[in-house]
Amino acid sequence: MKYRGIVKIAAVIGLAASAWWWNPWRSIKHPPGVLVRTAPEQRDLKPGPLPSVKGWNLVAVADYRLTARVLGVKRYYSGFGSDLVPIDVAVGWGRMSDQAVLDQFAISMGNRFFFYEWADEPAIPTDEIMRSAANNHVIAANDDVRKTIASLIPGHIVTMRGYLVNASDSEGGKWNSSLRRDDTGNGACEIFFVQEASIVEPPAGELVAAK
Repeated sequence: MKYRGIVKIAAVIGLAASAWWWNPWRSIKHPPGVLVRTAPEQRDLKPGPLPSVKGWNLVAVADYRLTARVLGVKRYYSGFGSDLVPIDVAVGWGRMSDQAVLDQFAISMGNRFFFYEWADEPAIPTDEIMRSAANNHVIAANDDVRKTIASLIPGHIVTMRGYLVNASDSEGGKWNSSLRRDDTGNGACEIFFVQEASIVEPPAGELVAAK
């Protein structure tokens, strides 16, 4: 009986650990320092069609690849484009990948936007924030990418490669990608058809409950 009790306790501990790891309200906290020094790479293309997704026609307008720190992940179950883009991934590079800088911001996501707020003065200039962070509307090209994107949490370092796209549906809906890193507001997000995605092993970090 004692043996069974031990097994039961171990199973409960295992389930608790699993629930903690899959809890969406968690993040990885890193030591201070810039984790990603390079900005995303973009090569503009002559617009060309891609395979349709969920009834949406996609047109590639740029080759795009990035390595960046995940700042936030938001899943959408309803609303415009949720069938095409169920997950948004906000990322940062340069000083927007530095824990010492990010600790001075309150970061949130909602209504297809990515928000950052501060108490008094921003930790870095606002134009640098705009140039060093972006919200990506991610379209997964395959199941491997879909699984990787679904597993992301703030603090991960992720590499993604694919195309920036413009999307349209049969009912006249249109959704165009931004082609700049220094814009803000409506239309400033990247619509990213991701063909390859992987989580990069970052410097040691601590898994914590997200703020």
